[in-house]
Amino acid sequence: MYKISSIAAVLLITVSTLSAQTVLGKWKTIDDNTGVAKSIVEIYEQDGKVYGKVAEILNKDRVDAVCTECEGKDKDKPILGLVIIRGLEKDSDEYNGGRILDPESGTLYKCYIELEEKDKLKVRGYVGFSLLGRTQYWLRAE
Repeated sequence: MYKISSIAAVLLITVSTLSAQTVLGKWKTIDDNTGVAKSIVEIYEQDGKVYGKVAEILNKDRVDAVCTECEGKDKDKPILGLVIIRGLEKDSDEYNGGRILDPESGTLYKCYIELEEKDKLKVRGYVGFSLLGRTQYWLRAE
C-alpha cells in the first residue's frame, strides 16, 4: 500500500509540474549565425491571445536601434519595447494563428510557438506553409 501511495504522489507531482510549464515569461533569443544571445523577449497574454515584446537588447551597441525596415505603425520605432509576436492562440500544445516580426528586415511572418522542453521554446516563422520558414530555439531567461 505504501508503494502505491508513493507512486501516486510522484505521478501527481510530475503531472502538476508539467502542467505548470508555460510559454509565458522571458526568453533569450539566439542569433542563428553566431549562436550569441541577442535579446530578451517577454511572452505575455492579453485578451486571450499571446504576444511577445523585446524587453531587453543584450548587445549594448544596439540598445537604441530602431526598426528602419518596418512598415506602418512600427516604422522607425525603437526595437526595445517593440511587440514582435502578435495574436497567437493556444491550439493543443502549440500557439499559432499569429505573426512574428523580424525587426532587422521588417518582414512579418506567420508564426507558431511551442514548448519543446521546460526551458526551451520552439519559435517557427514561415511564409505560406510552415514547411517554408525558419525555426529558432529560445531559452528561458532567469
